[in-house]
Amino acid sequence: MSQKSQPGRFIAVYGPSGSGKSTVARELGRRLALPVIELDAVYHGPNWQDLEPEEFRRRVSDLLASHPGGWVFDGNYSTVRDLILARADTVVWLRLPFRVVYPRLVSRTLRRMVRREQLWNGNREEWRMAFLSRESILLWGITNWRQGLRKTARDLQALPHTANVIVLRRPGEVQRWLSRCAVPGYQSVSTE
Repeated sequence: MSQKSQPGRFIAVYGPSGSGKSTVARELGRRLALPVIELDAVYHGPNWQDLEPEEFRRRVSDLLASHPGGWVFDGNYSTVRDLILARADTVVWLRLPFRVVYPRLVSRTLRRMVRREQLWNGNREEWRMAFLSRESILLWGITNWRQGLRKTARDLQALPHTANVIVLRRPGEVQRWLSRCAVPGYQSVSTE
């Protein structure tokens, strides 16, 4: 896997929940003047009704076709990974340690609940769902950790693609890499 500095114009951002995918994707979009597509917003309908796999693939295919000049896709959905990876020229894999990612996930979940932040399509994270459900993102963050890393690694090796894969393993490494990503003459926007 490569560490080429500059990303292309067709970027997929992978990583476990809490790793900073959305933050990195938005910053790349700002720095490179590219549209950012958050797959959670496509997949999760109102009242947390998820799309059927065929409809999800159709919508992602439409989004890929509607942005011929470039894009940043944020999300780990294996259902559509082959579609995105086949067209990506860059993959940013946020492979930060569990000890960094899980506290971020907990903090983000609690902040969203306390502030009643609206996520996608009117959905909000709720106490009951976070702490008392088998669908809990906090439980999923623990139980899916190893499987998610293995699946991403396997897909990056098995699915046909020519993307430059950039693996970032520490928060400082992510920030240093992002600071080098800019189109000449384009003013970057601070994430602070």
